Amino acid sequence: MASVHEFGRRKFPRGDVLLSSARRNWTGIAAEIRNHPAGEIPPPVPRQMEVTLALLGSESGRVERRGNGEFQNTAARPGTLWFCPIGVVEESIRITDDLENILHIYVGQDVFDDISTSLSRPVSSQTIAYKAGIDDDFIRQIGYRIAAELQEETSVGRFLVDSLAQSMAAHLIAKYAADPAEKRDVSSIEHAKLRRVIDYINDNIESDISLSDLSDIACLSRHHFSRAFRTALGVPPHRFISTLRLQRAQELLTHTKLSLTEIAYSCRFSSQSTFTRAFQRQVGLSPGEYRRRSGA
Repeated sequence: MASVHEFGRRKFPRGDVLLSSARRNWTGIAAEIRNHPAGEIPPPVPRQMEVTLALLGSESGRVERRGNGEFQNTAARPGTLWFCPIGVVEESIRITDDLENILHIYVGQDVFDDISTSLSRPVSSQTIAYKAGIDDDFIRQIGYRIAAELQEETSVGRFLVDSLAQSMAAHLIAKYAADPAEKRDVSSIEHAKLRRVIDYINDNIESDISLSDLSDIACLSRHHFSRAFRTALGVPPHRFISTLRLQRAQELLTHTKLSLTEIAYSCRFSSQSTFTRAFQRQVGLSPGEYRRRSGA
């Protein structure tokens, strides 16, 4: 994605780069965090989907931009999102006040091409809406996770970011593409097979479930199954299973007297501490506090 980083340098010649994925060997996606001084930005025509997220935001700063026949004037508050699809010519961009810690994510055309391959039909990334000030927590959380990976590289960073790129691209097509037919197609790939997979997961939620088991049910290779699953549901298989197990844990906490350790092992967590951390991340409460509040 070297050309993507070159795009960032051309588009933001006065923006200081704080962090960049330039040396991370990511595929299909690149990212950088910049500080932007107030003033005009000379925008080139993008060859990748650009998603911008204000990490810190500003009390008074605004971004004024004109493109695709629209004028947008957006307050740059924490969590504000902007989309600029592939091929959109932005006529002007003006930043009214200095902005710090702005995350730019560039999703390459090849990521959308992978979705087309999975669907066995073309998917047009050019039909994604040119939008500003979007309230989309799914995209926002992906952005925050990519920013965290930029700040502190993990051992599985490249694999993680590849998964996030696929999820982001699928979500953008499903929710923001202009053609409603595309939305239906992306969200209903091989519906009968997907239904069998989900039924199997629900029936075996308290047992070990492997990627091989699920891909065999779907009659796909593990690689193609993982991509198809992410495209259809917006999350990878392991995240979907984890979410269902934590929902099962909530039921057990509310309706049984099982100990936290018993619930942890029943929901296939390796230890009570691992279960507690995962539960608190998803629910916002510890298992014990959740049980007390539910009156169990």
